[in-house]
Amino acid sequence: MSRQTRREFLKTFGSAAASCCALSVLPGCASAGRVAGTERKRPNVILIMTDDQGWGDIRSHGNDKIDTPVMDNLADSGARFERFFVSPVCAPTRASLLTGRYHLRTGTHGVTRGRENMRSEQVTIAETLKQAGYATGCFGKWHNGAHYPHNPNGKGFDEFLGFCCGHWNNYFNTTLERNGRPTRTKGYITDVLTDAAIQFIEDNKERPFFCYVPYNAPHSPFQVPDRYFDKYKKRALDDKLACIYGMCENLDDNIGRILKCLDELKLSDNTIVLFLTDNGPNSERYNGDMKGRKGSVHEGGIRVPLFIRWPGHIKPGSNVTQIAAHIDVFATIVELCGVPMRDTLGQDGVSLVPLLKGKSANWPDRMLFTFRCPGGQISRITGSVRTQRWRAVKGRNRWELYDMVSDPGQKKNVSKEYPAIVEKLSSAFEATASDVTKAGFAPLPIPIGYPQRPVVTLPGHEASLEPLSKKGISYNGRAGWANDWVTNWTSTEAYPWWEVEVVRAGRFEVTLMYICPKENVGVRVRVEIGGKSLEGVVSRAHNPEPIPSPDRVRRGEVYEKIWAPLTLGTVGLSKGRTKLIVRAVEIPGDKAFDLKAVRLQCLD
Repeated sequence: MSRQTRREFLKTFGSAAASCCALSVLPGCASAGRVAGTERKRPNVILIMTDDQGWGDIRSHGNDKIDTPVMDNLADSGARFERFFVSPVCAPTRASLLTGRYHLRTGTHGVTRGRENMRSEQVTIAETLKQAGYATGCFGKWHNGAHYPHNPNGKGFDEFLGFCCGHWNNYFNTTLERNGRPTRTKGYITDVLTDAAIQFIEDNKERPFFCYVPYNAPHSPFQVPDRYFDKYKKRALDDKLACIYGMCENLDDNIGRILKCLDELKLSDNTIVLFLTDNGPNSERYNGDMKGRKGSVHEGGIRVPLFIRWPGHIKPGSNVTQIAAHIDVFATIVELCGVPMRDTLGQDGVSLVPLLKGKSANWPDRMLFTFRCPGGQISRITGSVRTQRWRAVKGRNRWELYDMVSDPGQKKNVSKEYPAIVEKLSSAFEATASDVTKAGFAPLPIPIGYPQRPVVTLPGHEASLEPLSKKGISYNGRAGWANDWVTNWTSTEAYPWWEVEVVRAGRFEVTLMYICPKENVGVRVRVEIGGKSLEGVVSRAHNPEPIPSPDRVRRGEVYEKIWAPLTLGTVGLSKGRTKLIVRAVEIPGDKAFDLKAVRLQCLD
């Protein structure tokens, strides 16, 4: 948002920080949060986000092939935002949603290899609400940093159950993380996460709570219980689409369980429920005839639903046509809850409360920016700019312009007919891109030594590989996506390494998680870190088959395996930044071993 536009917003509506408390911002609310002289509890907040569910994966958006009655009713019970935008992929959307800032400001510029991390100084909505006395819980996919203090517990959440990387391997009877510890679960993952969210709500029913539920469905791998899959197969859909729609309906049922819990606890009237998705659909399917899908900066890649319900405060059936985005959710929640706005290093978003009150007549037009920054290379940024009427799209070699009022499907590029509009929007984009990237994207080291996390795992997919050509070593998958590992290790000159920061000096036990077939046993391995080294020999064969996975279609991700530990010993480390390198110093067979992770346990 430009400075001039921001001044117009503040002049017209005031800031969230200066607003009166949420209990008086909407019609019918009691002044100053008091009812008949007694203190009234601040509203609870439930923020639900699904993963890779497109705008078109909701029946009330015109899709008669899917059933989502709870989502449809949620929209009808409050406000439905017609033009709400996020980022093209998972982690950037989450960073912007949690901070109210464009994701490139937060340091998040990718989805794997540590590029999904937010810098630790970024302030989240959870930290803000926690400071105001809220209980905070996160249940699902985090995807903004796997290591403390970048993980959920380090960014304001009292409770966490889920996973921190970009996707999970199996959705049935899987092992998730609960507050830093592996926890074996039973059942389908969406049901399990809902169980945890409901338990959190029940445990905190007497105090204000913020419950963030970032479900990982319908992200691949495509797995869903039979009854959902069978239902959509009977509608003559192929296996992939039947699974995706089944996953969406299972989400719908679980959201219904959360809302039923609120009813039973008599919390519905004092609970704000928000629902959105994190990007466009993850396959070619119905999406309202929009251009683009997940990964695209066109309308179809970033337009998603946003439904907000607060009984007695937001008029049922409200339809908001003004453009809005994920960066606006932070300020909106702060104002609705009547909590002080913390110093958040600056907000890019604005509170949407005036629109929820129906005060749209003087709402200024605005520019919403979408960015893609492959590999953190600032010179290669592409993206788009959205106003109420226009979408300007920056490709690699040219700008395109679309009139989204007369041409919502983006069929005709009108950049030649409106050169002044292209100049205005492209100039604003370049200026904003320069601003949000001025801190750069230096890789964040993995912190070790925090007493809150005595065990730190350095995953294979976060390793850098030498040589850069990957000659003599590689990832198992195409590009080192989440849950991947190091393999094809044939050269003693090749090695994986991790940038780490020892935040507190101490003794650390070093363990490798490996797979090695019988014919390659005997590899001598050395770990180097902080000027110290440990050596050992892979003397035991371990070469299991992948864990059976109930995929409905062939997956693009790696499969899950059981890995064996090789503990090399302990090493004393001084405080400071260093590299951890794993070398195969002797390879008697054709290859060394496959390396899943390095585990460091602080013994002090």
